[in-house]
Amino acid sequence: MNEGRRYIVQGLIFIVALIFLIKLFFIQVLDSNYRLAAENNIVQKIVEYPYRGLIYDRHGKLLVYNNPIYDLMVVPKEVAVSDTTDFCNFFSITKEEFESKIAAARRYSYIKPSKFIGQLSNLEFAKLQDKLIKYKGFYVLARTVRSYPQNTLANALGYVGEINRRQLRRDTTGYYRQGDFIGISGIEREYEDVLRGKRGVSYKMVNVRGVEKGAFKDGSYDTLSIPGVDLTSTIDSELQQYAEYLFEGKTGSVAAIEPSTGEILALVSGPSYDPNLLSGREFSENFNNLQSDTLKPLFDRPLMAMYPPGSMFKTVQSLVALQEGVVTPEEQIYSDGRLIGDLAPNGYYDVKRAIRLSSNNYFYKVFRRVINQNQDDNTYLDARIGLEKWKSYINNFGLGVRLPTDLPTVKSGYVPGIEYYDRMYGTNRWKFSNIYSLSIGQGEVLVTPLQMANLGATLANRGYYYAPHIIKSIDDEGTKRDVYKEPIWVGIDSVHYPIVIDGMEEVIQFGSGRRAFIKDIAICGKTSTVENSQGADHSGFMGFAPKENPQIAIAVYVENSGWGGRAAASIASLLMEHYIRGEITRPWLEDFVLKGDFLY
Repeated sequence: MNEGRRYIVQGLIFIVALIFLIKLFFIQVLDSNYRLAAENNIVQKIVEYPYRGLIYDRHGKLLVYNNPIYDLMVVPKEVAVSDTTDFCNFFSITKEEFESKIAAARRYSYIKPSKFIGQLSNLEFAKLQDKLIKYKGFYVLARTVRSYPQNTLANALGYVGEINRRQLRRDTTGYYRQGDFIGISGIEREYEDVLRGKRGVSYKMVNVRGVEKGAFKDGSYDTLSIPGVDLTSTIDSELQQYAEYLFEGKTGSVAAIEPSTGEILALVSGPSYDPNLLSGREFSENFNNLQSDTLKPLFDRPLMAMYPPGSMFKTVQSLVALQEGVVTPEEQIYSDGRLIGDLAPNGYYDVKRAIRLSSNNYFYKVFRRVINQNQDDNTYLDARIGLEKWKSYINNFGLGVRLPTDLPTVKSGYVPGIEYYDRMYGTNRWKFSNIYSLSIGQGEVLVTPLQMANLGATLANRGYYYAPHIIKSIDDEGTKRDVYKEPIWVGIDSVHYPIVIDGMEEVIQFGSGRRAFIKDIAICGKTSTVENSQGADHSGFMGFAPKENPQIAIAVYVENSGWGGRAAASIASLLMEHYIRGEITRPWLEDFVLKGDFLY
């Protein structure tokens, strides 16, 4: 009995042992999954981040380049630091911070690498190399951050930052991973898919001490990173730097466009900031400081600030009235200042004189003709017909609609229509007397500086514009994209432009823009003193030069600086001369602008 039981027990032990031996045979010899798992314990996967594409100005000057930095990565499973105090002292962190970072890495993955300390400098990396052997489970990953040699064009260029969870969730391409960098604003955001390149990966063999022993499988699993494509911008960096120099200590913006192409020559948002502040290890601190600045340097004013156009709008009003046939170039209309506040003298005005002297009462009467076209016996219904037609014209000029540009944060401004006034006064309960302030570019109409520069380009071209854009080409061949080759016509016959442009030239020669006059360069422009309920009026200017074969169209807004003929016209004139001549011949005007006492 006992003998039989002993054989049964021995048999069971033999069977169990046999099962284990067979299983071990499968694990060690036949099943490659376990073999690969063992190999993975000594194989280190390293992401090869691509070089982000460079950005140049229109003349080939470098605006943005890549600066090498290093991230200290950690694999929690492999961490073995014999002297934590030495580690913490070297990286200037506390023991609590060390433990917190390790815990965060473990929460992400126990076996996958994650960033422990980001953006070590070249000097820090050099000091660290000899110590890495002491810090098992840590390795260095090379990557780059953006640098800006000219410290200019901050808002338009934008910045690059680490991708956040919300952006990761929105990534439908599956390209991005935690810890990746992505364009957040400006050109960096708009052209992210071109600039970013394509990441690669390499697999390295390391021994138990973390020392690299060569490529895994002779690099057969490695993939090369593909660098991003370089961009050539439309910006003239010398003009940009000079414009920012003139805008020091001022709030407002400049937008300059080449009329014959729609290429943006300069974009100034004042006050601005050094773009290098938002690149590197101090990004978060610097960003918070800029964001809390009451002057809002991160606010991209040329694209996002919306102002009433003021008297600059009278150029458009003239063209709409001429196209509609409610006025002729030579018709004389008497204005005596009784209808609306006016600084222009009493007398008879035609289109050219009304633009030169900026007669509010003339444009009041002309706009009334545009709105009240006597197409319906009911005055209220007739006003609806007139306003709808007028708004269509204004939208054609790129006002009140989003311009087809390659800058991501551009605003559309605002041009009110019948829906707005129905909400304000009730359906069929408003007429011209409720909306007459639109006649002089006040009231509810709002524009951006870029839209006004585009208006200048449209006037310069006598009836059309090219979509304003900031990237000239996105490949080494300098190929211009088709979308920017086609002119956009605004629906006003070319025959109506000469009289308006003559009036704009006289604004500079004899009118409110006399301070902008340049000998031998025919400037055509219009000033605005933009009403501001929050303080001193804003100074505005829109125009182009030269009159024939225009090279530059420009809009300038200087906040809280009073008359348009002082601050804005002076800055615009200096920039036009600098761009056309390559030098400044009126140092007295430059001194006036730099001093900035525009209200006295």
